[in-house]
Amino acid sequence: MPITKEQQAEIDDARAQTHTTMRATAPGMEQHLYKAHEVLDHGFVRVIDYMGDDAAICQAARVSYGRGTKAVTNDEGLIRYLMRHWHSTPFEMCEIKLHVKLPVFVARQWIRHRTANVNEYSARYSILDREFYIPAPEHINAQSVINNQGRGQVLQGEEAARVLDILKTDSNRAYDNYESMISDDGQDGLARELARMNLPSNIYTQWYWKVDLHNLFHFLRLRADSHAQYEIRVYADAMCKIVADWVPAAYGAFEDYRLGGEQFSGKGMDVVRRMIKGEDVTQETSGMSKGEWRELMGSLEG
Repeated sequence: MPITKEQQAEIDDARAQTHTTMRATAPGMEQHLYKAHEVLDHGFVRVIDYMGDDAAICQAARVSYGRGTKAVTNDEGLIRYLMRHWHSTPFEMCEIKLHVKLPVFVARQWIRHRTANVNEYSARYSILDREFYIPAPEHINAQSVINNQGRGQVLQGEEAARVLDILKTDSNRAYDNYESMISDDGQDGLARELARMNLPSNIYTQWYWKVDLHNLFHFLRLRADSHAQYEIRVYADAMCKIVADWVPAAYGAFEDYRLGGEQFSGKGMDVVRRMIKGEDVTQETSGMSKGEWRELMGSLEG
C-alpha cells in the first residue's frame, strides 16, 4: 500500500481540523486537501495547499485588460476567451502545492518541467524504503518500431515472465547491497550519500511540488496526452481530476482547447483548406515530410 497506517492517521487528523479564513476557497478542492490519491503500485498524489479559484483568474484578467473585458459578460466566457487566445498570465494567479510519491525515473522526466518549486526527499540524510515500481503484466511492452521513445506490443508468456523476474530480482539485490553498506549502526558504514548511487531508478522517492495553474496546464497538456509514457501519464490523469474540481471553468476550457484541441502548422492548415475545397491532397503534393503527414492525418482521423 502507498500509505502506511501511521501516515493515514496523520492525514485523517489533518483532514479533521478546520480553520476560519477570509481568503477565497474552492469547495471542490477542499475535498481533496491532504487526501492521498493512489497511483501505480506504491505512489500517490495529494494536495497540501492551494491558492485561488476560477474567480481569481477573472479578477486578474479584468485588472490587466480593464475595459477590454466588458464585452465578456460571465466568468466562464472570459476564461474560455483567455484560454482560446493564449492569454496565460491570469492563470498564474492560482497555485497548488502537491505531495507526490513516484519512482525516480518518473521524477527525472517530471523535473524537466522547470517552472515549479521542488523539494525532494533526501537520501543523503534518510534511508529510502524498499519500495520499487514493478509494472503490471499489461504494461510490459516491447520497443516500438515506429517511435524510438515509445512502446510497442505487450510482451507475452515466458518473455514477460523473464522480464518481470529480472526487474524484481535486480531491484531487491541492489537494495540488499544498499542496506549492507549502511547497516553497521553508523560505525564504519558507507556514507548514505554514496550508498544511494547503487539504487535502481525504479525505487520510489517523494517531493513537494508547487506550481501555478498556467504551468500546471502546460505539464498536463504534455503528460496527460495519450502519447506520454504510461508511468507519468497516470500521475497527470490523477492531477486532472483534482484540477477539474478546483477550477472547473478553467479546466473545462483547458480540456476543450488544449487536451481536446489540435494545433496545425502553416503547411498543415494549407492542406486542410485544400481538402475542404475538394482537392485530393497526398503526402507527395502536400509539401510535408512523411512524419509531418502521418501526424496530420492522425489528428484529422482522430
